[in-house]
Amino acid sequence: MKILVTGGCGFIGSNFIHYMLYKYDDVKIVNLDNLTYSGNPDNLKGIPGDPRYSFIKGDICDKDLVRTLVKGAEVLVNFAAETHVDRSIKYPEGFLRSNVQGVQTLLESAKDARLTKFIQIGTDEVYGSVSSGFSKEADPLKPNSPYSATKAAGDLLALSYHSTYGLPVVVTRSSNNYGPRQYPEKVIPLFVTRLIAGGKVPLYGDGMNVRDWIYVADNCEAIDVVIRKGSPGEIYNIGGENQTTNLELTNGILELMGKGGESIERVADRPGHDRRYALDPSKTKALGWKPETAFKEGLKKTVQWYKEHPEWWKPLVEKAEIIKWG
Repeated sequence: MKILVTGGCGFIGSNFIHYMLYKYDDVKIVNLDNLTYSGNPDNLKGIPGDPRYSFIKGDICDKDLVRTLVKGAEVLVNFAAETHVDRSIKYPEGFLRSNVQGVQTLLESAKDARLTKFIQIGTDEVYGSVSSGFSKEADPLKPNSPYSATKAAGDLLALSYHSTYGLPVVVTRSSNNYGPRQYPEKVIPLFVTRLIAGGKVPLYGDGMNVRDWIYVADNCEAIDVVIRKGSPGEIYNIGGENQTTNLELTNGILELMGKGGESIERVADRPGHDRRYALDPSKTKALGWKPETAFKEGLKKTVQWYKEHPEWWKPLVEKAEIIKWG
């Protein structure tokens, strides 16, 4: 199988490439990534020597480049996106370009190709806050940030290419991913690296916002299952079934780091901060998948990885704005 992966130097994309090359001997992967601030070639250390893998630096909005690469692929998996909510509040323009215009460029280039699947990687944030119960694939979309609004637009655009042109589009929507090689502006690596450096962790509001967490390897396995078994035109929720308040998450990290409540810094809540996300993953589980990593186990592995790899995250922290982000 020949797979074009876009955004494969980012967190989930790089873990997906590791997963697929490790699991399958017959997979060939082309990774198209523009290496923006969160695209890190070090995420793929060791892989460039594998003859099944090739890397091309480029923009998903480059029509000619994308058209050429799509022609040689059987499957396209689009991880390329601007993803951080706080950044989207301050700098929404880049989110429109990557998450909407970029998706449209990929879709248009793929329209006449012989793809068996076009996988649009989405997020649970498009459903908006749910006070109770679990979001299902047919639920109305209620995005509350520029990030989630642009992701919702990309999903709908992709599905329209299935309805209009017959492009074999499948959308996945996962809950919050965590694990090794996550850019340290995200909450778990941000908290861990701050604590290692002797700082405090910024906790939004009352800390009672709820998120569902999934270990990145479990999400990669689910995407693989959707590639092989998912039906074109469908949406598949990928949930870790680990609903946790931000305060519980914070205390779990503090415990693993040998720290106490004195390491928490309360900060004003984020504008439009959704109160609760929770996914119903039963549709994906019906394909034969289920999350394997318990949250406490995955969190412990993640904390340990950042402790053991300061050479990976320290340069990112030192040169970027991420200390400001929650």
